Amino acid sequence: VREDYSADGTAWEYLPHDHARSRAYRWGEDGIAGVSDNHQRLCLALALWNGNDPILKERFFGLTGTEGNHGEDCKEYYFYLDNTPSHSYMRMLYKYPQAVFPYAELLAENRRRSRSDPEYELADTGIFASNRYFDVEIVYAKATADDILMSVTATNRAAEPASLDLLPTLWFRNTWSWNGAPAPAALRRLRDEGSTAVVEARHPELGLFRFAADAPFELLFTRNETNTQRLFGVPNASTYVKDGINAYVVDGDRGAVDPRECGTKVAARWRRVLAAGESFTVRARLSKHAGRGAPFGGAFDAVVAARAREADEFYRDLNPHPLGRDARAIQRQAFAGMLWSKQWYHFVVRDWLAGDPAVAPPENRRTGRNSDWSHLYSDEILSMPDKWEYPWFAAWDLAFHVIPLALVDAQFAKRQLLQLTREWFMHPSGQLPAYEWAFGDVNPPVHAWAAYRVFKIDEKHSGVPDYLFLERVFQKLLLNFTWWVNREDREGNNVFEGGFLGLDNIGLFDRSRPPSSAGVLEQSDGTAWMATYCLTLLEMALRLADMDPNYEDVAIKFYEHYSYIAAAMHKGLWDADDGFFYDVIRFPDGSSTPVRARSMVGVVPVLAVTTLHPALAAKLPEFMQRARWFEENRPALAAWTAHTRVPGMSDRRLMSIVGEEGLERILRRVLDPEEMLSPYGVRSLSRYHLEHPFSLDIDGQSWSVDYEPAESTTGLFGGNSNWRGPVWFPLNVMLIEALYRYSRYFADDLKVEHPVGSGHMATLSEVGDDLSRRLVSLFLAGPDGHRPAHGQDLLLQEGARWKDLVWFHEYFHGDTGAGLGASHQTGWTGLVVHLIAGRDLDR
Repeated sequence: VREDYSADGTAWEYLPHDHARSRAYRWGEDGIAGVSDNHQRLCLALALWNGNDPILKERFFGLTGTEGNHGEDCKEYYFYLDNTPSHSYMRMLYKYPQAVFPYAELLAENRRRSRSDPEYELADTGIFASNRYFDVEIVYAKATADDILMSVTATNRAAEPASLDLLPTLWFRNTWSWNGAPAPAALRRLRDEGSTAVVEARHPELGLFRFAADAPFELLFTRNETNTQRLFGVPNASTYVKDGINAYVVDGDRGAVDPRECGTKVAARWRRVLAAGESFTVRARLSKHAGRGAPFGGAFDAVVAARAREADEFYRDLNPHPLGRDARAIQRQAFAGMLWSKQWYHFVVRDWLAGDPAVAPPENRRTGRNSDWSHLYSDEILSMPDKWEYPWFAAWDLAFHVIPLALVDAQFAKRQLLQLTREWFMHPSGQLPAYEWAFGDVNPPVHAWAAYRVFKIDEKHSGVPDYLFLERVFQKLLLNFTWWVNREDREGNNVFEGGFLGLDNIGLFDRSRPPSSAGVLEQSDGTAWMATYCLTLLEMALRLADMDPNYEDVAIKFYEHYSYIAAAMHKGLWDADDGFFYDVIRFPDGSSTPVRARSMVGVVPVLAVTTLHPALAAKLPEFMQRARWFEENRPALAAWTAHTRVPGMSDRRLMSIVGEEGLERILRRVLDPEEMLSPYGVRSLSRYHLEHPFSLDIDGQSWSVDYEPAESTTGLFGGNSNWRGPVWFPLNVMLIEALYRYSRYFADDLKVEHPVGSGHMATLSEVGDDLSRRLVSLFLAGPDGHRPAHGQDLLLQEGARWKDLVWFHEYFHGDTGAGLGASHQTGWTGLVVHLIAGRDLDR
């Protein structure tokens, strides 16, 4: 939960899981299969009780970074199965254990384990033995935009009867307590209509809704107010509080719910003992039209069936290419997870810094974290990496989310990118916010790359180029580019520091905070990202020049700026002996040393590539004339833009930091199974460093990097993710796209050994295709039925009702492909939808 008013900024500890059921949230709600309106005023989600747990299951349980041995981790098994971009049809599955949920055991065992040990997962406790669990499938279908049908089907998978309570729960987010005002919204029971129980939901902005439940056991009302007595020993202002339904159902406290049947939170309760294998379905409906005929019956079922059929048709039409059943199912689950992970993101930094009359933060909050981002005001729907581990946006993650989203909802994808550049998000200085816990951190500037791909994906599918979007985002990205030039190139030599850059522990130390004696860290990836930024803005400007010739001048500017950066990279960051790019530490005394750890840091320069089509000469003669002048009069700079003057396939010109020789030398590392080539993609750090760690002594302190193919064994950046060996989707996909771009210049004239040591020579296009297959194979069932991403989880690998269910993890084991990090839909791994269809993002 994103609630932090702690004195020391310990966001993960401020509101623990034990408080969540009793404490009203200030900044956003949570819930199982939860949906809400677009400002999260009215919320609907599912609660359950197996008759054994000490609390209702109203939210998923996991460990925070200080509780686990490998950072934050959700300890539940749930799967997103289906969703459409309009959310006309949504389906997910939750595996709910029948025995007492092992909250304390999971916490204690993970605290006991070291970083060298694997995480202790829910399945490891044996709680699913003998299939003692319920499959709970939650389906939403829309009759109209504001008529939402909810169907919940629970199936007892055990060999003996088991008790289950299902409680679809409706509540108003608490928007009143923080200013001491009375609740402006209200729920009250209306007269039953036959076996249908009806609740009226009245809100001053939303208007009137009706919540109908099909023959529930009972309706339980309380208020969405904090239980101050339980949490703080302070008498409650109201008799009925947020956890009142929990107290009634679990503890039998009949005085915990309001007998007047009104409040701001209500649950419709069904109670059933299910025989072995028996299924039980409950139905509810939230609507402005519930009074127009019977809410349930055959019409309800017909709407659900129609929406399911339309979803099938939508995805069939989206990808008409021949695909195996398994690959098609994986692609659909990936889309489902992307769409389920859209979230209303509410954060007003000014109000959070100053506090409310009822919630006063510590005084140091005013000058602490994010205090220089008081302009940021979010009241938006954003795509999240993972709604449990990341219920807050991360800007560079979002840039990759929009690529798969553009295939199903290009308008939403475009709005996401525009949102980040709006004046209430972007800093007045031009910096884009990184992520909630440190908006001022620096992430890779990939948003131009993403925006241009979304533009082209949309154009391909709609047949109409959205120049208005391209121009709007281009103008704002100019501000961000200027911020980078002014802030991250302190020496003014076109070599960029960058800092963190989203790659967590890939360096010797925290690259945002190097040792004071280390002087300046000049970053290979930071500089290459800026070269990529230049080339993308160049491409965008050339495209915008189709409608406005003034953009031709802007394109010339980025052509020249790119050339300066490319030359600086070769002068200061290219190691001619190793044939690789490295970060360089420049010490205060004028000496320097390269950080010779072969990692993605040295591969990012390969991504800075584009080709210029010969048609430009006719369309944009001034641009081509200026480019020729620059090449002739700045030969020392133009030499490093590779083959600008040498025609390739179809008379194209190539702009790239690395030419043919440099590309071949880097790819010898990248495509070597003993170095960066994994069976499942390209590793983030060379396997060479397993036996040969790179170390460096600075002022008597030793710093080192070694190959760690799985979870991080260090606490750097909280030990929450690891870039020292695993396979990560975003940079792999960008590398594949870059290889396709090079192939459009070199065609079949350039072949490289792939894999290195095999003797097999392949074109760059063939290498890109093979890397795509390796990434997709993470999720595909092999000859033994096992999926590499499932690792050692035998339930997922072999369980009859588990093995076709897929998670899209944050990253993957560099040797085995096992999924690691956040597990329940990390958005950038959704890029797999493009790879499954064999799509080149650039076309």
